[in-house]
Amino acid sequence: MFKLIDLPYGINDLAPVVSAETLEYHHGKHLATYINNLNNLLPGSGFEDKSLEEIVKNASGGIFNNAGQILNHNLYFLQFKAPSQDNHPVGELAHAIDKQFGSLEAFKEKFNTAAATLFGSGWAWLASDSDGKLHILQEPNASNPVTRGMNPLMCFDVWEHAYYIDYRNSRPGHINALWSILNWEEINNRYMK
Repeated sequence: MFKLIDLPYGINDLAPVVSAETLEYHHGKHLATYINNLNNLLPGSGFEDKSLEEIVKNASGGIFNNAGQILNHNLYFLQFKAPSQDNHPVGELAHAIDKQFGSLEAFKEKFNTAAATLFGSGWAWLASDSDGKLHILQEPNASNPVTRGMNPLMCFDVWEHAYYIDYRNSRPGHINALWSILNWEEINNRYMK
């Protein structure tokens, strides 16, 4: 049985980028619903003892959709910390971003474009392949880079429920604000795995 993750920060700690009200709905209700749905679908499915990653790689239909949303949201919520104006990548990931994209600003521009132009609902991802090369991906709905054999590093949720309370219909406003709350140490740790 899967459980709702604990947030590594307080309900008010991401404000004003992500309000307490958004966290209450997004984490406490949306993510909790995916968990309840998956737990109800698992008995007799053959996926009862599998990890989220294994389920996402091998399932389809409702099991895939709910497992994918849980995996995506867990990675999303665990990549944040309190806002900081001087927030930038660290460690080996910082070197990889500079080497591959030329600069943090060039990377952010490409990532923002991917997040802003994803049609409908879904996720923008930074992922790494087995050689450590970085990829910016657009994944619709519940999809995740693990379905491509890649390691998910960082994601921006561009489903409207992620930003509508705080930004109404301004997806770009939401995207631009998220950079100040990224926990680059956590994202670098994911890259180093």
